[in-house]
Amino acid sequence: MNNKEKIFLEYPLKGSAAMLWKFIGTEHGLSTWFADKVQIEGKNFDFYWGKEEHRSATLIAQRNGVYVRLRWNDENVHTFFEMRITYNEIIREHILEITDFAEKDEISDLKYLWDSQIEHLKRQSGM
Repeated sequence: MNNKEKIFLEYPLKGSAAMLWKFIGTEHGLSTWFADKVQIEGKNFDFYWGKEEHRSATLIAQRNGVYVRLRWNDENVHTFFEMRITYNEIIREHILEITDFAEKDEISDLKYLWDSQIEHLKRQSGM
Protein backbone atom coordinates (compact mmCIF):
# COMPACT_ATOMS: atom_id res chain seq x y z
CA MET A 1 0.00 0.00 0.00
CA ASN A 2 1.18 3.49 -0.84
CA ASN A 3 1.33 5.80 2.21
CA LYS A 4 2.99 8.63 0.33
CA GLU A 5 1.24 11.82 -0.62
CA LYS A 6 1.58 13.48 -3.99
CA ILE A 7 3.38 16.83 -3.94
CA PHE A 8 3.10 19.42 -6.71
CA LEU A 9 5.54 22.36 -6.92
CA GLU A 10 5.97 25.14 -9.47
CA TYR A 11 9.09 27.17 -10.19
CA PRO A 12 9.05 30.09 -12.67
CA LEU A 13 12.29 30.19 -14.64
CA LYS A 14 13.67 32.65 -17.14
CA GLY A 15 14.94 31.08 -20.33
CA SER A 16 13.63 29.08 -23.24
CA ALA A 17 11.95 25.70 -23.06
CA ALA A 18 14.78 24.24 -25.16
CA MET A 19 17.36 25.51 -22.67
CA LEU A 20 15.38 24.20 -19.72
CA TRP A 21 14.95 20.82 -21.41
CA LYS A 22 18.72 20.44 -21.64
CA PHE A 23 18.84 20.66 -17.84
CA ILE A 24 16.07 18.13 -17.11
CA GLY A 25 16.23 15.79 -20.09
CA THR A 26 19.93 15.14 -20.58
CA GLU A 27 22.69 13.39 -18.67
CA HIS A 28 24.95 16.45 -18.78
CA GLY A 29 22.19 18.85 -17.75
CA LEU A 30 21.07 16.77 -14.78
CA SER A 31 24.73 16.46 -13.70
CA THR A 32 24.98 20.23 -13.35
CA TRP A 33 22.27 20.62 -10.72
CA PHE A 34 20.38 17.47 -9.75
CA ALA A 35 23.24 15.10 -8.91
CA ASP A 36 27.02 15.11 -8.98
CA LYS A 37 27.02 12.52 -11.74
CA VAL A 38 24.27 11.09 -13.92
CA GLN A 39 24.46 8.13 -16.27
CA ILE A 40 21.62 7.33 -18.65
CA GLU A 41 21.48 4.07 -20.55
CA GLY A 42 18.19 3.49 -22.32
CA LYS A 43 15.49 3.82 -19.68
CA ASN A 44 17.92 3.39 -16.77
CA PHE A 45 19.09 6.50 -14.91
CA ASP A 46 21.86 6.30 -12.31
CA PHE A 47 22.36 9.27 -9.99
CA TYR A 48 25.45 9.74 -7.82
CA TRP A 49 26.02 12.20 -4.98
CA GLY A 50 29.38 12.49 -3.29
CA LYS A 51 31.52 9.36 -3.10
CA GLU A 52 28.97 6.90 -1.73
CA GLU A 53 25.36 7.85 -2.41
CA HIS A 54 23.78 6.25 -5.46
CA ARG A 55 20.18 5.80 -6.56
CA SER A 56 18.78 4.27 -9.71
CA ALA A 57 15.57 5.23 -11.44
CA THR A 58 13.65 3.99 -14.45
CA LEU A 59 12.18 6.24 -17.10
CA ILE A 60 8.45 5.53 -17.16
CA ALA A 61 7.28 8.36 -19.46
CA GLN A 62 8.81 11.14 -21.49
CA ARG A 63 7.90 13.66 -24.12
CA ASN A 64 11.02 15.31 -25.50
CA GLY A 65 11.11 19.00 -24.74
CA VAL A 66 8.16 18.76 -22.33
CA TYR A 67 8.56 16.33 -19.43
CA VAL A 68 10.41 13.40 -17.95
CA ARG A 69 8.84 11.01 -15.42
CA LEU A 70 11.02 8.64 -13.43
CA ARG A 71 10.46 6.06 -10.72
CA TRP A 72 13.11 5.35 -8.13
CA ASN A 73 13.85 1.64 -8.36
CA ASP A 74 13.65 1.25 -4.58
CA GLU A 75 10.23 2.95 -4.31
CA ASN A 76 6.62 1.83 -4.55
CA VAL A 77 5.39 1.26 -8.12
CA HIS A 78 2.64 3.85 -7.59
CA THR A 79 5.08 6.70 -7.01
CA PHE A 80 7.23 8.70 -9.39
CA PHE A 81 8.85 12.07 -9.79
CA GLU A 82 8.24 14.24 -12.79
CA MET A 83 9.79 17.41 -14.14
CA ARG A 84 7.53 19.19 -16.65
CA ILE A 85 8.04 22.41 -18.62
CA THR A 86 4.99 24.61 -19.14
CA TYR A 87 4.56 28.23 -20.20
CA ASN A 88 2.56 30.79 -18.25
CA GLU A 89 1.13 33.45 -20.57
CA ILE A 90 0.34 35.82 -17.70
CA ILE A 91 3.87 36.09 -16.34
CA ARG A 92 5.47 35.21 -19.68
CA GLU A 93 7.86 32.71 -18.17
CA HIS A 94 8.41 29.01 -18.35
CA ILE A 95 7.43 27.04 -15.29
CA LEU A 96 9.23 23.92 -14.10
CA GLU A 97 6.49 21.82 -12.53
CA ILE A 98 7.65 19.13 -10.12
CA THR A 99 5.48 16.22 -9.07
CA ASP A 100 6.88 13.97 -6.35
CA PHE A 101 5.72 11.80 -3.45
CA ALA A 102 6.60 11.87 0.25
CA GLU A 103 5.50 10.45 3.57
CA LYS A 104 3.31 12.92 5.45
CA ASP A 105 6.04 13.70 7.99
CA GLU A 106 8.63 14.24 5.22
CA ILE A 107 6.69 16.66 2.99
CA SER A 108 8.39 19.82 4.28
CA ASP A 109 11.83 18.19 3.91
CA LEU A 110 11.03 17.18 0.33
CA LYS A 111 9.83 20.69 -0.53
CA TYR A 112 13.00 22.14 0.99
CA LEU A 113 15.11 19.69 -1.04
CA TRP A 114 13.39 20.69 -4.30
CA ASP A 115 13.65 24.40 -3.43
CA SER A 116 17.39 23.94 -2.85
CA GLN A 117 17.85 21.94 -6.05
CA ILE A 118 16.00 24.54 -8.12
CA GLU A 119 18.09 27.34 -6.61
CA HIS A 120 21.16 25.35 -7.66
CA LEU A 121 19.67 24.96 -11.15
CA LYS A 122 19.09 28.72 -11.37
CA ARG A 123 22.69 29.45 -10.36
CA GLN A 124 24.14 26.91 -12.78
CA SER A 125 21.94 27.90 -15.72
CA GLY A 126 21.58 31.64 -15.23
CA MET A 127 17.79 31.27 -15.30
